[in-house]
Amino acid sequence: MVTLNKIYTRTGDEGTTGLATGQRLTKTNARIMAMGDVDELNAAIGVALSQLTDDRVKGTLLAIQNDLFDLGADLATPAEIKGALRLSSNGPKWLEKAIDELNDDLPPLQSFVLPSGPGGAGHLHLARAIARRAERAVWILREQVEPGPAFNPTIPSYLNRLSDYLFVAARHVARAAGGEVTWVPGANAEGT
Repeated sequence: MVTLNKIYTRTGDEGTTGLATGQRLTKTNARIMAMGDVDELNAAIGVALSQLTDDRVKGTLLAIQNDLFDLGADLATPAEIKGALRLSSNGPKWLEKAIDELNDDLPPLQSFVLPSGPGGAGHLHLARAIARRAERAVWILREQVEPGPAFNPTIPSYLNRLSDYLFVAARHVARAAGGEVTWVPGANAEGT
């Protein structure tokens, strides 16, 4: 159980923030940047949740939000620390199952889907784009920490599958709310 009695600490006023170990890093450190992107992703999923009515998608997204807190705690605790909370290695497979369940009801894509759509689909597309950024930030962290593991190897796989889930969920939600918005190549070429 986490207990927070004081919200502001003033410890970040000098441009640093603390890891779970107490170690302080600059706010521009690759680990802190990755943690921030994951936090933004979780907030974007929360915004999407506020727009959705599909209980199956909502339930999955709530579980994902909890996973993202585990993932953030994992990133906040360097890989060499034993016994720390880590993102479950089952996460990517669980997401694949959720993707397959939603995708089974969708027709094959005939064009690229524009990142918009009714019923909260646009919010899911925004969360998908943020998930991709968070995944890139994790790989930047890996490239900057040599030698040895910078993080739990499940983290980038989870973020990769999560972006796929958010894409399929956006398609599912948009179709249920009236239809997807698809790319029409060259649609405005004559008007320019």
